[in-house]
Amino acid sequence: MIEKIGIIGAGQMGSGIAHVSAVAGFQVKLVDVRADQLTKAVGGIGRNLERQVAKGKLTEAVKDAALARIATAADLSALADCDLVIEAATESEDVKRAIFKQLVPHLKADALVATNTSSISITRLAASTDRPHKFIGMHFMNPVPVMQLVEIIRGIATDEETFQAIKELTAKLGKTAAIAEDFPAFIVNRILLPMINEAVYTLYEGVGTVEGIDTAMKLGANHPMGPLELADFIGLDTCLSIMQVLYEGLADSKYRPCPLLVKYVEAGWLGRKVGRGFYDYSGDVPRPTR
Repeated sequence: MIEKIGIIGAGQMGSGIAHVSAVAGFQVKLVDVRADQLTKAVGGIGRNLERQVAKGKLTEAVKDAALARIATAADLSALADCDLVIEAATESEDVKRAIFKQLVPHLKADALVATNTSSISITRLAASTDRPHKFIGMHFMNPVPVMQLVEIIRGIATDEETFQAIKELTAKLGKTAAIAEDFPAFIVNRILLPMINEAVYTLYEGVGTVEGIDTAMKLGANHPMGPLELADFIGLDTCLSIMQVLYEGLADSKYRPCPLLVKYVEAGWLGRKVGRGFYDYSGDVPRPTR
């Protein structure tokens, strides 16, 4: 039975997973090597919970109880008593594999391990642990407290007991599960990221401006956000990483990352999180940069 959940990475995804886990009644241990990031994450969770209270979605008592269930730590050894550990670090296979190798010695024998990867092979990541049969993919959507979907992805060795436990957990978190096979980028990003990449190509080739492309897709396809606005929200480095996984994993030229996307990432223009991407976020209202 899953009662204590460990989360590795206190960024936007990790803090969001901690938020929904604590609200659902689970004890949470949030781990990050950066103390300032842990402080920022807990503060952000508190503000998001306050917003839910203000909207009548939570009571003050539920908010206080959820915050009390979240503990933080800077070392993986703090996860020794967790029933499930969810890795939510940056979208890099090398980084994730290194984390799992460091994590394994601290885990209890029956602990489950999940990765929040949005594109990387679950089977390959599982092979860097001592428990491929207890390893699974849980791809939460961003922002986690708002988005209802969790993609669940089995690796080749994931056993039925682990799969069923994670399906049950997903329901307890108030989320809906979509079961995906272990192919590059799974379901959501297999469809979404090529669309975003094509939007970047449309900008690169001068077919439309940033504003024109986003307006066209919002009003012409009824998308709540334009693809370039969405790319900035996701993070252009993450978009590029996923396109590289698709391109390398499926060996099809249609997944080649747009050179303009590569150039923006090389320039450090990663989107909202750094204040500049396809939009400039330095003012009160985002302004297109092209």
